[in-house]
Amino acid sequence: MEPPGAFRGRGEHPKMGKLKSRVLPEQVSLNLSECAPVPPCPVPGHAWSDVRHDPRGQWLATWKENINNQSKYMQLAAQSSFKGKSDRSKYSKAGLLCKNIEKIRKSYKKDLKSKDMEVKQLATATWVIDRLALRVGGEKDTDEEADTVGCCSLRVEHLHFDPNGEGGDSKEIELEFLGKDSMLFKQTIDFGATLYNDSNGLGAQVYDNLKSFCKKKKSSEEVFHVINPTMLNNHLKQFMDGLSAKVFRTYNASKTLQTELRKYEVSPAWRNLTASEKVVEYNNANREVAILCNHQRSVSKAQETQLENITAKVGMLKKQKKDLKKILKLLTAGEADKIPTKKSPQTMTDEVQKALEKAKKLKDTAKTNEEKIRATEADEKAKAKKRALADSKFQKAHLWEKVPTKEQVVKKIEAWNGKISKMEMDLKHKDDNKEVSLGTSKINYMDPRISVAWCKRNEVPIEKIFSKTLRDKFNWAMAVVPDWEFNEHIAKEA
Repeated sequence: MEPPGAFRGRGEHPKMGKLKSRVLPEQVSLNLSECAPVPPCPVPGHAWSDVRHDPRGQWLATWKENINNQSKYMQLAAQSSFKGKSDRSKYSKAGLLCKNIEKIRKSYKKDLKSKDMEVKQLATATWVIDRLALRVGGEKDTDEEADTVGCCSLRVEHLHFDPNGEGGDSKEIELEFLGKDSMLFKQTIDFGATLYNDSNGLGAQVYDNLKSFCKKKKSSEEVFHVINPTMLNNHLKQFMDGLSAKVFRTYNASKTLQTELRKYEVSPAWRNLTASEKVVEYNNANREVAILCNHQRSVSKAQETQLENITAKVGMLKKQKKDLKKILKLLTAGEADKIPTKKSPQTMTDEVQKALEKAKKLKDTAKTNEEKIRATEADEKAKAKKRALADSKFQKAHLWEKVPTKEQVVKKIEAWNGKISKMEMDLKHKDDNKEVSLGTSKINYMDPRISVAWCKRNEVPIEKIFSKTLRDKFNWAMAVVPDWEFNEHIAKEA
């Protein structure tokens, strides 16, 4: 459970800085099996608020926190069978949408031109949720929560028509608002683009509708003033049981991933790619999903430093490769005496080892503050020597202690080509994804069976796609066949 401390909240939360109090046993209710013994309260003089058996819920304990007075729950672990069944059910429901999506799209396309304002707004909101993957949005008390919005709570101030001042027949709208967790959504959507108008997509009609909804309204007024999230979700349930805006996000994320991966696989050069190169293409597809769902993250100082370090290493490897080519020329010309060599780093390695051992001994025996300070200083010096040794080894890694043969030099040039290629790929991948959170869609929105089947088809180790935590979470997805597809039939799978 959360310890007491200062409340941070997401984004510019109005209650930031308030103190979270310690949770006492009297605030906690437990949910146990009928035959399970009640665990004794570990705090002397206190007792649990309530003990019940509620088979409808998966929570084990619940309590109310004092900042927003909201109920919090302790759940089973992500890798538990209960959570696995819940995840599978979620993706199966999204798969069922494959069967109903055309019916839904046909309905909202017809209703986009309706003269009834409620019908027109429901159709426009459904189009926005389907094509732009916005969350449904709900009313919020901005004194209690951060001012985050979704589709139904968009205000006129969040839409900027013709942001580039092109005039004429421009159908562009810049959407700018804070979404879930106060993440900025800022995209310029061209509703006149082929992407939104192909196959009677009616993007231009949606633009006209949004413009008419904003007409003669103040900037603080809502765009969809006639409808609310409850009405929208009830409208969606007419097409499919349990259908909500969130199901659209899961469906669009999974469908986009599958489509993007198939697009790469049919390219002529695909078979010649290495596993690492295929993973880069997988991450590119994942990035498309993350952009669609607006999964962003801020670039940390550590990430910037890491990118700078990799860039410096690539530069050093290229310089070393140039040196190796010079060495090959000298060997061919019979000028072996001009070839540089390196000294054995053993002496420096011994010095570093002694310094580390001395620092550890000082730490173990330090009792007074002065001795502890000396031990810390010795430890820092030893670590600095260790870094200097690693740097020195890296700078001279391409050299030999004795004059090499031509075969050795040619072999090392090939090895350096591989190192440079791999590191440049790693750099590009990290740079491309530094502001995009690939993990959120992978954990919550993309059906994991798409990724597992892709790995099996392309002989890519699953470890390169899913971490150990995700492999445990999605252990129910690991048995799929290589040609498995995300479609309406997955709901029938046992």
